[in-house]
Amino acid sequence: MPQHTPSERKKNFIQKAIKNPGSFTKTAKKAGAITKKGTIKASFKTTEAKKKGLTGQRARLAITLAKEAKKRKKK
Repeated sequence: MPQHTPSERKKNFIQKAIKNPGSFTKTAKKAGAITKKGTIKASFKTTEAKKKGLTGQRARLAITLAKEAKKRKKK
């Protein structure tokens, strides 16, 4: 198995983490946690992130991706 450098692992973690795009959004729609803009409410993300299981993992990933987007926007 080839060894990957830390920068390569960081670079591709998003592609490997997202298995079913849109699945968390679908869960949020069922719960009625979509804003008028079409985004997921922050309060829904934080409450779901505290839970175990797949939905909790997806919520934590959504929070992480939002932080990454903010970092990129700042640069």
